Amino acid sequence: MKQIDRKKVRAVSSVLFVLYIICIVYFLIFSDMFGRGGGYDTRRYNLHPLQEIERFIIYRDQMSGYSVFLNLYGNIIAFVPFGMLLRWARNKNTTFWNALAYSLGFTLLIETAQYITKLGVFDIDDIILNTLGGIIGYCIYYITAKILRRYHAKKQGI
Repeated sequence: MKQIDRKKVRAVSSVLFVLYIICIVYFLIFSDMFGRGGGYDTRRYNLHPLQEIERFIIYRDQMSGYSVFLNLYGNIIAFVPFGMLLRWARNKNTTFWNALAYSLGFTLLIETAQYITKLGVFDIDDIILNTLGGIIGYCIYYITAKILRRYHAKKQGI
């Protein structure tokens, strides 16, 4: 890829990353759509790994399909763009472990903000699912970049 094209891709990716972060913070802390508007009277938390995931699986027949999907898959899907855009936003080589650490750190920051503001629940399961989403996004980026590099190398006859 030409140097000018890389700069354009990096600039667009950085803008998208910032917009994505703003949207995630809004939806996970302030959005009425997810019941954040009024907040809770007390701070709420779940520190038992897989407890909420198991609850949504076991009682999925008694809950709305939307709630089950949102809690199990939505937490993963919402963080896929984080992992995909991370490399370009950092402007450095990003390893799997970097992506894991940044995904975990950002998710921990969001969950802590929800706990402190009482506008959500600090949930270890959300941390697990969000981090998994970030890692999936990074893997998608990594595989796509590798395929594109091979394609361009073949195209140039290298």
